[in-house]
Amino acid sequence: MAIRPLGDKVVLKPSEGEDKSAGGIFLPDTAKKKPQEGKVIAVGSGRVQEDGTVRPLTVKVGDTVIYSKYGGTEVSFDGEDFVLLDEDQIYAVVEG
Repeated sequence: MAIRPLGDKVVLKPSEGEDKSAGGIFLPDTAKKKPQEGKVIAVGSGRVQEDGTVRPLTVKVGDTVIYSKYGGTEVSFDGEDFVLLDEDQIYAVVEG
């Protein structure tokens, strides 16, 4: 079974938060910053335009992206955590 987003939705696997502070102190889960970077796992078919055509998404599976800090919906599937969000909540693709 797999997740297949609809329309202009994107499924991300968020990056893990930092385990240590800059000073070397180990942080508990409650003190970790919420990640803003993740890897694209699945993309929808695209956004339907006013004239009925479908505009394909800019991001593709495998891209590492930076997304809105509080954007999207967190979901669990097969014991893993994902973020489901609209393409316009993605700000940049990390290259290199």
